[in-house]
Amino acid sequence: MSVLTQEKVIIAYKKLGKFLATPTGLLENTILSAQNSNAWFTIENVKKSILSFSEMLNDTDIETWFQSIMFSSSPKKVGLILAGNIPMVGFHDVLCVLATGNIALIKLSSADDKLIKTVIAELINIEPAFQDKIEYVERLKDFDAVIATGSNNSSRYFDFYFSKVPNIIRKNRNSVAVLDGSETFEDIQNLGSDIFDYFGLGCRNVSKIYFPKGYDIANLYEGIESFQPIINHFKYNNNYDYNKSIYLVNAAKHFDNGFLLLKEDESLTSPLAVLFYEEYENLSDIETELNEKADSIQCVITKLGLKMNTFAFSESQHPKLWDYADNVNTAEFLNSL
Repeated sequence: MSVLTQEKVIIAYKKLGKFLATPTGLLENTILSAQNSNAWFTIENVKKSILSFSEMLNDTDIETWFQSIMFSSSPKKVGLILAGNIPMVGFHDVLCVLATGNIALIKLSSADDKLIKTVIAELINIEPAFQDKIEYVERLKDFDAVIATGSNNSSRYFDFYFSKVPNIIRKNRNSVAVLDGSETFEDIQNLGSDIFDYFGLGCRNVSKIYFPKGYDIANLYEGIESFQPIINHFKYNNNYDYNKSIYLVNAAKHFDNGFLLLKEDESLTSPLAVLFYEEYENLSDIETELNEKADSIQCVITKLGLKMNTFAFSESQHPKLWDYADNVNTAEFLNSL
């Protein structure tokens, strides 16, 4: 077995990016069968995720990213507990572990236990030296560090169980959008992608929106009308019907366009098929609030020049290699082991 080097990793990642751009063979079959085991993993959504990773693994960004990454001469075993809320969501952690020369002990989510395996199989096919750097496990043991992604509840268990080793423990996060009323129809249409991609199940999906006081809600609904077919998905429709029933029974004020409920609420976390909103008078107040809640926010989507890291409309689900989850630099953490 050949020895893995950083140069080999770089070459392999570039080849993988090109492979993902036009899936063939086993990966194409996996895409077609994914929704049989997870109804949220529609062919459209799986292909969208794979294409996003293909875009991420472009030659230029790979070269840029690796300039700040060290390749370990004494590899550590890094346990990875992956999420399964959207297709291949945990694959970036795998890329980071391998990029730093460490060994990935992968605990797959039962909701996404086929796609990542198939993509990794192709990576090994491209560069066989990865074979010794990857192990699938049902239970983590003999690890030097851990990266675990879960809910606020599971994070408490992770914090306790993995407290004696270096770790990154991820909790629930949500994304928000900030409008000022000057957005075009196209802007709002693009915002629809940030709301509805992957049915709104990802931490990069907008769950709350900030409107200027007096904003006409019709502008939002008109701009996202093209996403109406989402209601035809039975699981999304079930959530929409359930939440609508709750609001009607409780006489809770809300807006409804037939596929997305809009409710005024201070919380960042909205139920599926619901978008929370708040009105503001001063943009500076929103900046202050978002900075105070930074630990609960994954992305801020806006075209406004806020004093924080933001994403343009429709870009939240197209992160770069260096757009780390929870704004914690995973590669830097791995290099410090």
